[in-house]
Amino acid sequence: MADAFGGKVAVITGAGSGIGRALSLALARSGARVAISDVDAAGLVDTEKQLRGFGADIRSDRLDVTDQQAFMEYAGLVRDHFGAVNQVYNNAGIAFAGGVENSEVADIERVMNVNFWGVVHGTKAFLPHLIESGDGHVVNISSLFGLLAAPGQVGYVAAKFAVRGFTEALRQEMMIAGHPVKVTAVHPGGVRTSLAQNATGFAGFDKAASIEIFNKSSITSPEKAARTILRGVRRNKARVLVGPDAMAVDALVRLTGPGYQNLLTRYQVWSAGRRALSKV
Repeated sequence: MADAFGGKVAVITGAGSGIGRALSLALARSGARVAISDVDAAGLVDTEKQLRGFGADIRSDRLDVTDQQAFMEYAGLVRDHFGAVNQVYNNAGIAFAGGVENSEVADIERVMNVNFWGVVHGTKAFLPHLIESGDGHVVNISSLFGLLAAPGQVGYVAAKFAVRGFTEALRQEMMIAGHPVKVTAVHPGGVRTSLAQNATGFAGFDKAASIEIFNKSSITSPEKAARTILRGVRRNKARVLVGPDAMAVDALVRLTGPGYQNLLTRYQVWSAGRRALSKV
């Protein structure tokens, strides 16, 4: 079939590992020219090596997505390097475990700066170039936690809900303005990435237990996640659910509305009780 990616220029943030790396490789194998970035220089080098291993046409830059000015300059450099920009995948993200009471404001701000403002910066920086291309697409990575709120993840949930709202509003604005830019919000469930290993948390946060829970619940590989995302981009889907867990959560929220909060609270209390008994 004619591919939506052949010869196109695709920008991927957070490309040093996980979904970002898998997207970069899948896009390049589909014939796209890719601009990859990450704040993790070592991870970025590994992704670059894999891309160059099969002759991909790439540009690689270390980028802090929280730095608006750097992002604006980066967008211009990418546009000048390739001559156009067609697709932007705002994927960079971090995790922090903490609730409203035990999180510092600075902790929440840090998550918002990367997970939400990084998306805003990437969209704003590249949108003029996407419009100019005549065939643009913004792909913003939200989360299962952009569909459903969970206790103990206040910063992450707030950021991912914000990404969802921002992206859905942007899609409508592009249609109203008649701009040649498609927009897709992506909601991954548990994907086997280094997110939990790199996560921070409140004072007393049990990182080992968090990693164990994350690993057990991460049922989708980054490669499968990338395939699902790109299939949604080809079809110009407004929303892409990644993994059976994301689909189940979406169905739960649709069926129960705000009632899911009571169900989730009961589950959390039951689960905490089971963990306590297991240590006796």
